[in-house]
Amino acid sequence: MGKWIPRFLLCLLVGYLSVPLHAAWIDVKTFGAIGDGKTLDSPAINRAIEAAAAAGGGTVYIPAGTYLCFSVRLKSNIALYLDQGATILAADPAEGKGRYDLPEPNEWDMYQDFGHSHWQNSLIWGIGLENISILGPGLIHGKGLTRQGPGPRRVQTADTPVSLLSRADQVAPRADRAPGSDSQFESMNGQGNKAIALKLCRNVVLRDFSISLGGHFALLATGVDNLTVDNVKVDANRDGFDIDSCRNVRISNCSVNSPNDDAIVLKSSLGLGFARATENVTITNCQVSGYDLGSYLDGTFKRTQLLAPDRDGVTGRIKLGTESNGGFKNITISNCVFDRCRGLALETVDGALLEDIAISNITMRDIVNSPLFLRLGARMRGPEGIPVGGLRRVSISNIVAYNADPRFASIISGIPEHDIEDVKLSHIQIYYQGGGTKPQAALEPAEKEKQYPEPSMFGDIPAYGFFIRHVKGITLEDVEISYLKEDLRPAFLLDNVRQAGFYHVKAQHASEVPTFVLKKVEGFDAHHCGTVPDIKLKSVMQKKF
Repeated sequence: MGKWIPRFLLCLLVGYLSVPLHAAWIDVKTFGAIGDGKTLDSPAINRAIEAAAAAGGGTVYIPAGTYLCFSVRLKSNIALYLDQGATILAADPAEGKGRYDLPEPNEWDMYQDFGHSHWQNSLIWGIGLENISILGPGLIHGKGLTRQGPGPRRVQTADTPVSLLSRADQVAPRADRAPGSDSQFESMNGQGNKAIALKLCRNVVLRDFSISLGGHFALLATGVDNLTVDNVKVDANRDGFDIDSCRNVRISNCSVNSPNDDAIVLKSSLGLGFARATENVTITNCQVSGYDLGSYLDGTFKRTQLLAPDRDGVTGRIKLGTESNGGFKNITISNCVFDRCRGLALETVDGALLEDIAISNITMRDIVNSPLFLRLGARMRGPEGIPVGGLRRVSISNIVAYNADPRFASIISGIPEHDIEDVKLSHIQIYYQGGGTKPQAALEPAEKEKQYPEPSMFGDIPAYGFFIRHVKGITLEDVEISYLKEDLRPAFLLDNVRQAGFYHVKAQHASEVPTFVLKKVEGFDAHHCGTVPDIKLKSVMQKKF
């Protein structure tokens, strides 16, 4: 008889008996879930997960419907399957039906903000698990999540970028709430600020579902090994994917719209209590964007939101950093699209190495700041005594960028006595908006070694194409830059650079405006660079040509 009984009836029988005879497929409705969007269903979903785990594992099935939830607690050897038409809806604690799990204590929360330091205060979370999946074409809707949170308990000088000083995402300060204070942290009790949070897990697959309004993070994965994220669509009100101190990560075929924060960002914080590199990561066939919130999933792709979240404009990019205590190693990014967002950013500012990075086949349109931003800094948000890190061995090729913001060139900047090393740029075309002025060309950006890294930290840039400072070993080959409106700044400005080679480089420039400005440059070599004659310089303090 068993082969003629539909699976859902078998699941129904199993649920009512409360003895999972076969945990391969368990319907949450057999454990009391209603799916009407009004009844609190997280207790029933958690019972289904616990029953499947007790039976050795299986798939917890969420059929079509809207399931109002506070914290859903994953278990090892469990797949959570959201069917077409199924929505897990984050409940709002203000409605009085319950609250999210409390954030667990973390003695290391002085080094990164609240959101990076806690995992249990989330819609869906798991800690110390293995062999877990969230699958299916359904939706995770973070309507009841907050995007707010305190900063770290210890706030260091210049730790907030100028562009974010007025940002409303942080818990509003009051006379009794100093930034990062205990009272600010306590104000988060009962709130949920992440759609999915995973810590110290292994063998994780996230595939095919969508996330709307993910809170502070749509996904926070910290210390996760063997993580696959595939065909996930996100319309986030802050960060999309935060991959922190993870190893062996594959992100593919994903679309992340996040106008108010980063889309796909690799980090290496001290949230685990120790420095751990994010390494062996591939990001491929993905799109990141800064369309108006909600307009990616509804298919309208609106562009009316102009300044979100700050004066730099919409965010929505791929970035390595800012949290960079453990570093980044062996990362590839390929076949990705940036649309109406910030450019690619590689940052290490907390004393770690960022090395062995290969980036290729990227297209960008309507970039609101630097198309390429490489920054080695000395913010040093971490234990005292850690030396400045390093940024080296980076290859970036086959990039096309159109309509980039006129205020910022592509920036490759170390700091005094700490050079970025071994950067190779090839087969790149960048079309800037242009419009730069002679007064801008005369600017000398401050070093700002300890400043939060963001292109706006330097103000307007005195070159329209590339600003290269404190770099040892850089090659540009088959690179072409131009502007849509005449720009009176030079195409390239090199300051304190050693071993620079420019080969088959073309740069549009206005009459009587130099292509190159060199300051304290050693070992400069240029060949077949348009109207610029071939030149080889051993050492030069200042030269324009």
